[in-house]
Amino acid sequence: MDRLSAVLQKYDYSLKLEDITKRVENIIDKHLAENMQKSVYAQLIGHVDLTSLKTDDTEDSISAMIEKVNAFDDKFEIIPHPAAVCVYPAFVGLVRSTLTEDVEIAAVAGGFPHSQTMIEVKVAETSLCVAEGATEIDVVIPVGKVMKRQYEEILEELTEIKAACHGARLKVILETSLIRDPELIKEAAVVAMVAGADFIKTSTGKDSQCASLEAVYTMCEAIAEFNKQNNTKVGIKVAGGVSTTSDVVKYYTLVKEVLGEEWLTPDLFRIGASRLVNNLLTSVSEKEVKYF
Repeated sequence: MDRLSAVLQKYDYSLKLEDITKRVENIIDKHLAENMQKSVYAQLIGHVDLTSLKTDDTEDSISAMIEKVNAFDDKFEIIPHPAAVCVYPAFVGLVRSTLTEDVEIAAVAGGFPHSQTMIEVKVAETSLCVAEGATEIDVVIPVGKVMKRQYEEILEELTEIKAACHGARLKVILETSLIRDPELIKEAAVVAMVAGADFIKTSTGKDSQCASLEAVYTMCEAIAEFNKQNNTKVGIKVAGGVSTTSDVVKYYTLVKEVLGEEWLTPDLFRIGASRLVNNLLTSVSEKEVKYF
């Protein structure tokens, strides 16, 4: 038995999808209402990776977004600014040269969004993004290899990408709506964490199904077990289809109840979104806000 197989066998895979759904429903029914309050909405803005990953992104559109990030603290004095901006590799240098706020620069890399390119390309793109100024790197796990449980190959690849980060945080996207099976999601999460992922992330946002409460519960359970075995806190990022205040508070509630309040910081809990900040600002101010 190889080392990775021995590690994977230490985790509990007994929960089936129907059991997870019931647990999620119980948590939401019991705790959601207590978290539906303005202080939570405001806090959650500080957990957002403000994302622009459109095919028609331009230097002008990214510059306009960064100008608004730079002005955010003056415009909304009592509300935390977003945790990060997330862009394609081509715009990392622009963001670094124009961003004046203490906000992380996240770049998608490694053949995003499909991860269907050579490992040499993935490593080179990661290194180039960091050299340009990225402080965080978001990459997609090879989903096809997860389906075939080719975990040694995945581990080798992610370990190389982690080394290419040169200290930048690595977020590994599991694309959970394609994997679906809770056992596979948990195995993929463990492999990513063993490889050194600083965050595990649900989705690219390029798949129509995107994030789900059941997938996030499964990922939180994997993180909790990994932390117990290794005394290492790994963050979780929810992305893909999270746009309403009610949606994001449900995910906040799951993270709070499964992982605990110590995970409720931007260093351990993020939300990837493009429209969410406006909706949270609207919920806080009780009037429509269209800032971003």
